[in-house]
Amino acid sequence: MAPSLKVTVNGMEFDNPFVLGSGPPGTNARVIAKSFELGWGGMICKTISLDASKVINTNPRYGKLRARESNEVVGFENIDLISDRPFDTWIDELTQLKKNFPKKILVASIMEEYRKEAWIEITKRVQATGVDGFELNFSCPHGLPERKMGAAMGENPAIVEEVTGWVKEVSTIPVWAKMTPNTGDVTAAPRGALKAGADGIAAINTISSIIGIDLKTLRPMPSVEGHAITGGYSGQAVRPIALRHVMEIARAFPGVAISGIGGIETGFDAAQFFLLGSSTVQICTGAMLQGYEMIAKVKEELTQFMVDHKFEDLRDFIGKSLPYFTTHADLVAKQKAAKAARVGAGKDNETWKGEISKETDSLTATK
Repeated sequence: MAPSLKVTVNGMEFDNPFVLGSGPPGTNARVIAKSFELGWGGMICKTISLDASKVINTNPRYGKLRARESNEVVGFENIDLISDRPFDTWIDELTQLKKNFPKKILVASIMEEYRKEAWIEITKRVQATGVDGFELNFSCPHGLPERKMGAAMGENPAIVEEVTGWVKEVSTIPVWAKMTPNTGDVTAAPRGALKAGADGIAAINTISSIIGIDLKTLRPMPSVEGHAITGGYSGQAVRPIALRHVMEIARAFPGVAISGIGGIETGFDAAQFFLLGSSTVQICTGAMLQGYEMIAKVKEELTQFMVDHKFEDLRDFIGKSLPYFTTHADLVAKQKAAKAARVGAGKDNETWKGEISKETDSLTATK
């Protein structure tokens, strides 16, 4: 029997743990419907707010970082804003999507200014469409800081706690808080959200960045009339950072539902997030670069990983790698004890040196 990819998180039943993350891939009902038909386990719509008239995008708004030799895209930056489509249009489309795909998980990403009445209104009106859950965007690193939205809100744990509390006052469906990586203490904002009743944490959003400077024009990229702003960095290059954030959150808040995000392009990438405590994963940049059809490949790869390790269910390995993180002092102690055990077992010093040399050669060969 093939392993099961089904997972239930906060009462939401996902056919598989691969969720199309909030951003350009979820820009309207047509593309969301396409993702459901292709087999994505869930979908988070592009972030919406009550007043879309203030959202004005520019062109270009994307930048790519390529590997020097292969020209492969390893990093991706965007200065894309939240949805610029009318709120009432979104209400109609979310309602219709739930009618057409009643068993598919549809999560609404919402963002508002620092006003309780606005958060209450958007929560009530979006909830009435029948969506399965909310993702609170406390983490967009660019575009709307002057309105105290996104990361400008999420970098303050007290505000995260307060706003999450406003939403939880009226929400009857699960609420995930989406975290910014642009902060010192990885666990501070999640702690605030969970204290206020958040059902889960999504991490991470994009990293504040500058993709580069054009050495011909001497202007930053992506260049809009010769000027730029800092943007949000994503793609496979951010995966190590995202894994660290997920690990820190999972260790600080055992058992909390985590939706892991950041640089996932294969099912094997996703497996690492599950091993560190995620129960779902979100893919956005990967789908932009590879196409929505990538869902078939990542499901197949994750299934292969599970077969190789004889895992029958996702819960068999969620968080399985967490116990292997410790302190540097403990690493030193463990290595000292292991060396003493080897000596006691009769391994001479020259044999030990030979093993160290092989390890060093192996590391050098991978550089």
